[in-house]
Amino acid sequence: MKSILGIGNAVTDIVCDIPDNSFLARMQLSPGGMTHIDGERAGRIASMLDGIRTISIPGGSSANTVAAASLLGMRCGFVGKVGHDPMGDEYLYDLKQNGVFPHLYRGNLPSAGSMAFVSGADGERTVATYLGAALELGVEEIVPELFDNYNFLHIEGYLLQCNGVVEKAMEIATERGMTISFDLGSCNMVEKYAPLLHRLVNEYVDILFANEAEALSFTGKGGEAASKAISGMGHGKTAVVKLGEEGSVVCRGEELYRIEAVAANVVDTIGAGDAYAAGFLCAHSLGAPLHICGRAGAILASHVVSAVGPKIGKSRREEVKKALGDYLEIKD
Repeated sequence: MKSILGIGNAVTDIVCDIPDNSFLARMQLSPGGMTHIDGERAGRIASMLDGIRTISIPGGSSANTVAAASLLGMRCGFVGKVGHDPMGDEYLYDLKQNGVFPHLYRGNLPSAGSMAFVSGADGERTVATYLGAALELGVEEIVPELFDNYNFLHIEGYLLQCNGVVEKAMEIATERGMTISFDLGSCNMVEKYAPLLHRLVNEYVDILFANEAEALSFTGKGGEAASKAISGMGHGKTAVVKLGEEGSVVCRGEELYRIEAVAANVVDTIGAGDAYAAGFLCAHSLGAPLHICGRAGAILASHVVSAVGPKIGKSRREEVKKALGDYLEIKD
């Protein structure tokens, strides 16, 4: 099986259980919203969490993907930046525990954290994200040696906030003949960086992952039409448009497949798209047909949504391998 290098924001997800939305009012957060906060506000909110049950899970889109790919036997590495703090230490430890080789830099700011407040009243999720050290990753730190012995490069759209890093990484990967996959990340990233994104996708990207809203924002079209438009941006380009409960659409040139979602007892959808990408890339690395790549992605997504957190975990490896057994041969 081939190897994959992920580059992205090294963010720890902090899930906080709150009784009702009155807590959000005290923190000046809008229920159901996603707010980017600075270090001062992050510290102020953290000081209000005494007595609140919290669970910290090292995450980030690309890191989640390579962790799941490692579970399936791919040799994986991750490039990111954390602070000189306990959260950064835990992030390093978690990568190693998930079989991912850490190419971690240490920044001047505290490690990035994304606090997700889940209301016991209605289960609604409100997110406050401090990116801190993750945004300090610089183009000078993307050196060719990082790419040694990797076959795939996987990058998340959120990394566009680190000026020049995405293009530098794609340039090196292209020079080395690596397969480049890219996850658009969010509609905000698509809208903010639209001209740059279109150029990068056209010039460098081999496999593009997007959910339906991101694909619509990127192409002005939805579903199958979006996947065809993306695939048409370059010869042999693969487009994957994820449609949630309706499955996904996978397109490459004249090939187009509708992939059904795999039934699951949904507990937490965070990380579903990241797991899908891992299954797809693993199958792709084994030379599987396009529709099997999509099926592998759907299977992994179904496993991650059935538990809290963005990662599947080593304890469920055999369960996942068994589910994939009809489609792929996953070796130890």
